Amino acid sequence: MLEVAKHTMIFVIKVTTNKEEKAMEMIAENVLKKSINVLALAKPQGLRGYILLEANDKDSVEDACYNLPYVKGIMGKTVTYDEIKNMIEPNIVALNIEKDDIVEILTEPFKKEKAKVLRIDKQKGEVVVSLLGAVVQIPVTIKMDNVKVIRRSQDEDTSSEEDI
Repeated sequence: MLEVAKHTMIFVIKVTTNKEEKAMEMIAENVLKKSINVLALAKPQGLRGYILLEANDKDSVEDACYNLPYVKGIMGKTVTYDEIKNMIEPNIVALNIEKDDIVEILTEPFKKEKAKVLRIDKQKGEVVVSLLGAVVQIPVTIKMDNVKVIRRSQDEDTSSEEDI
């Protein structure tokens, strides 16, 4: 049984943008093949070109990443869990989305686009939205944690009542 040290460190690995998944696969293969003491690998949401690797020491990280394509380097400074918590933990607020809310899309290919919520499927964790800037209104299904509410539907209703 592996004995885990009390103080693990989280290292930031610089990788080729849009190749984060592939780099993670190769690092994971290396870790398993060579039995390197790496505890976790993560691709933080909203942070392109970087992956996170948890290990007991920098040597393990260097062994895991050594000579792999797409891996550009290891950042010199480690990060704490509190610094990256919001990128790794699921966004609980996302479940607070309601029909007719205006949301901003956080991921490609519609990143930074605004959309109106048409339907919500809490079981699947998805929302169906209609892009506000689109000429033709086509419903798009997106994971709930890939959108953030920027305007509530009841905010719209109350402000229009006050204007009357």
